[in-house]
This record gives sequence, C-alpha cells and structure tokens, in this order.
Amino acid sequence: MTPDAVLPRILGALFYYSPGRPEVKALFDSLPMLPDLYPWRDPAQIARLCDDWPLPDDEELAWQFSVLFEGQGDMPAPPWGSVWLERDNLLMGDTTAEYRAFLLSQGMAFDSRQSEPEDQFGLMLLASSALLEAGKEAAVNQLFAVHLLPWGYRYLERVQDSAVSPFYARLAAVTTLYLQEMAQQRALQPAVKRLYFG
Repeated sequence: MTPDAVLPRILGALFYYSPGRPEVKALFDSLPMLPDLYPWRDPAQIARLCDDWPLPDDEELAWQFSVLFEGQGDMPAPPWGSVWLERDNLLMGDTTAEYRAFLLSQGMAFDSRQSEPEDQFGLMLLASSALLEAGKEAAVNQLFAVHLLPWGYRYLERVQDSAVSPFYARLAAVTTLYLQEMAQQRALQPAVKRLYFG
C-alpha cells in the first residue's frame, strides 16, 4: 500500500466498522503510530493527541459506536453526507446519487448487505484510500472537494462536541487535522454547500 493511503484507510475503518471486529481492535495498537504516517506540519500536536487516546472497555465502546453510527437513541452526528446536505435530512438523497455516480465513474461499486448509503464518512475515507492507492490524484481531489469536505468538518465538530464518546471525539480531532492538512497540501477549494443539519 502506498504510504499516503495508509492513514485514511485506518481512520476510515475506525469511523465505519464496529470496534468489536478483531481487525478493528488490531487498529487500536496503531493509534500511537499515526504521527509517523503523514507529513504533519505540527507532529508534536498529533503526538499529544495520540499518546493518551481514551480507550474504554469493549462493551462501553460498542455502545458508543452504536449511538454514533447505528442510530441507537438520538444520533448527535449522523455520519452520512445526505443527512447534512439534503433539505429534509434524507438518507440516500440526490447528493448520495451524485456521489454514487462519481464512484462508478472511477470503477468503484459499493456492495453492502445493509443497503447503507455510500456517503458514510468512514466509507468515504476508505474510498479515498483506494483512489490514492490507484494513483488517481484528480479523483481524490474531487472526492474531498466536492463530496466530503463541504459537510465533513461540521460533522467532525459535532462528534467532538458530543459527550457520547471521548474515544471517537479524539478520532474526530485527529481526522480534522488530517483533512485540513491534506486540503492545504492539495490546494483544494471545497464546494460551498448549504448544511441542513447541525
């Protein structure tokens, strides 16, 4: 795997997959290494965030994941772009269809047994990792500037502001820094879109 594809793959997996899965648990051991996986402008800041990452026990973390990503109770920060970008906060709205068309144009089809929308935040990071791995730089830029960044920063703010999970709040803080640095390094101009949630 190319070096620049590793970090979004780890972050995406943590935002998408249940923490009870063995392959996700294995990622917890990699958290202290995140400062080494990207050319951060302020490596010390990332190191501080990753050094004392709050990791609750398995049962508590599974509950936190369920609240934040599966809709158990009142979801403080829905992880699907369409909820933020559609006037009625609809899943699978027009913006999801636009993103699906973009993925198909890159030869990427998402197969989910749960029929989950492709515009889930973690899935979008995983897609960016696959595009980086394939060397599709223009498509990477389009994914971020058009489809993810217009709502992604606000989504991450809400995850950080939520009292549900210190673990996922820390993940959101690290991911925000990654997106900011990546956007600056690529000179991205995120599309300005109205947000209808949060």
